[in-house]
Amino acid sequence: MSEAAFDYIIVGAGSAGCVLADRLTADGRSKVLLLEAGPTDATALVSMPKGFGKLLTDPKRVHYIPTAADGDIPGETWIRGKMLGGSSSVNGMMYFRGHPEDYEEWVALGAAGWGWDVMSRAFAATERQLRPSVCQDHGELGDRLIAAAGALGVPRVENLNHDEQFGIGYAPRTIRDGRRTSAASAFLKPAMRRHNLQVETGVSIDRILFEGTRTTGVRGRRGGAPVEYAARREVIVSTGGLFSPQLLQRSGIGPAASLAALGIPVVHDAPGVGANLLEHRLQMMHYRLNRPISANPRLQGLGLLRSALRYALGRKGVLAAGSYDVGAFFKTDPALDRPDCELLMAPYGYLFQPDGSTKVPDFPSFHMFGYPLRSRSKGTIRLASADPDVPAVIKPNYLSDPYDRQVTVAMFRFIRRLVATSPLADVIVEELAPGRQIESDQDIVELYRTRGQAGYHACGTVAMGGEDAPLDSELRVRGVSGLRVVDGSVMPTMLSANTNGPIMAIGWRAAELILRRRN
Repeated sequence: MSEAAFDYIIVGAGSAGCVLADRLTADGRSKVLLLEAGPTDATALVSMPKGFGKLLTDPKRVHYIPTAADGDIPGETWIRGKMLGGSSSVNGMMYFRGHPEDYEEWVALGAAGWGWDVMSRAFAATERQLRPSVCQDHGELGDRLIAAAGALGVPRVENLNHDEQFGIGYAPRTIRDGRRTSAASAFLKPAMRRHNLQVETGVSIDRILFEGTRTTGVRGRRGGAPVEYAARREVIVSTGGLFSPQLLQRSGIGPAASLAALGIPVVHDAPGVGANLLEHRLQMMHYRLNRPISANPRLQGLGLLRSALRYALGRKGVLAAGSYDVGAFFKTDPALDRPDCELLMAPYGYLFQPDGSTKVPDFPSFHMFGYPLRSRSKGTIRLASADPDVPAVIKPNYLSDPYDRQVTVAMFRFIRRLVATSPLADVIVEELAPGRQIESDQDIVELYRTRGQAGYHACGTVAMGGEDAPLDSELRVRGVSGLRVVDGSVMPTMLSANTNGPIMAIGWRAAELILRRRN
């Protein structure tokens, strides 16, 4: 089945795709098609901030992506959003920009036009529509943590997105008036009234179409039936750091030998497609408290019913809050020119059950975690089959770089010092997880390698940069025409931040580049 031609086809209605759809249709001159594999975001669990816990268990609205076991590191299941807004509709709603030097490093790697002077402007533009807010409904536990960090030399700051980044404070979130602000609600929904934007849900794209090396459209499935769409100007792939390299590889753009072995005709040999997989690695730390200053009672039993009533009546209370109240960017070495670790704290705890589910304890507790910001360990994403329904082989290669191991150990020891510092130490009874048996450097490294968790920030797999990179600095795929990638996969290095905010800013900057070419 062939559909009418569009100027631009955007594959993926996630954090970048929604911004692109908004910007490319704003002047009415271009006809744009936005394709999303999942459904709409029409559920109360999306708008209610604490609803994300339930969303993550709904296979209709999230992708479950297996990673490969690697020696003694077991395979994991990574989760990504599958609806309008993508992962911005199911994430923990933390909003951070990253450090200015992160973007200057991109320029040094060949990504001209992506320095802080440009990206700070992109952030300012996206924030005018997002309007991120800072947690206001906080209590004694957060104040104690902030004071303890201050005693260790980490200053309290009101704005964790200040240029120096160093400090601790209440975290900015993509929440407005007690409701989640996703890329869909902030950018796509206002644009959907425009005559030149068509949004189609439930469409899975299997491959990009070419005539020689010129991109002509996309082919996929909708409800089991084949669909095909033609693009007059460009196809823009915005399916994220995990799916974008797979779509390119299925379409013949990737490591030539690997594609040929799977029977995929090679359009362009691009070894970097699916390489350079970057991810944050974290470990939850759970602490029992000696007094009822956590949110646990408000998240179970009658307390949860009261919380639900409070939210229904005024969008207030614990259900209106993001996943974490306090954020910090700190240095494991005071001599560093910028923070090398991030910490997030939630004023509630949870216990894993035998079936893999979690339960809020019936005693006061809280959890937090940290991770090295600019991880250097690099993994890979390679197709196992030309069949789009067969999962790719994803190897994260956690902590393979000595730098990541060194910083992880130093970070873990800093967190242990933090919880042993008054006034936070005054209310802690014990460390429930990972437990005091983790002491040596080797213990710490093995803990993070074999029992840690992904930050769900995978990026870098179709990186922009110099001549050897898959993308040029305008995010155009090298070796073909009419094809770009715009999402977290374009990042050449890991940022000092959660990635949702930067990916929306990438979408904004990409739209500038696309419209400049069009005009």
